[in-house]
Amino acid sequence: MSTLNSVLAMAGNGSAGGGGPQLIIMLGIIVVFYFFMIRPQAKKAKDQKGFIANLQKGDKIVTIAGIHGTINKINEDGTTIVVETSPGIYLKMEKSSISLEWTKALNKASGDTK
Repeated sequence: MSTLNSVLAMAGNGSAGGGGPQLIIMLGIIVVFYFFMIRPQAKKAKDQKGFIANLQKGDKIVTIAGIHGTINKINEDGTTIVVETSPGIYLKMEKSSISLEWTKALNKASGDTK
C-alpha cells in the first residue's frame, strides 16, 4: 500500500508544462500505426483494385470463396464477369469476389505470367 501511495505522490509532483514527452510518445504511436497498419492496407487495396481493372478474357482466377475458373466473358456493366468453372459450366459473379493473392499463387504454381 505504501508503494502505491509513493507512486501516486510522484505522479502528482510533476512540473508545469511537462506534457512534452507525453505528446512525443502519442505522436510516435500514431506514426507507428500509420506505417505498420494503415499504409500497408491502403497499398493492398490499391493493388486489388488495379488487378480487378486489368482482368481479361482467358485469365485463370480464384474467388474469395475458393472457386477456380477461367474468365469467359466480362459483361458490359463492368462489375460482373462470367467464369467457366468446368467445361460447359458458367457462373456469373462480381469482379470484387476475385482474390488477388490466391489468383497470383495459382498462376505462379502453373507457370503463367499473369
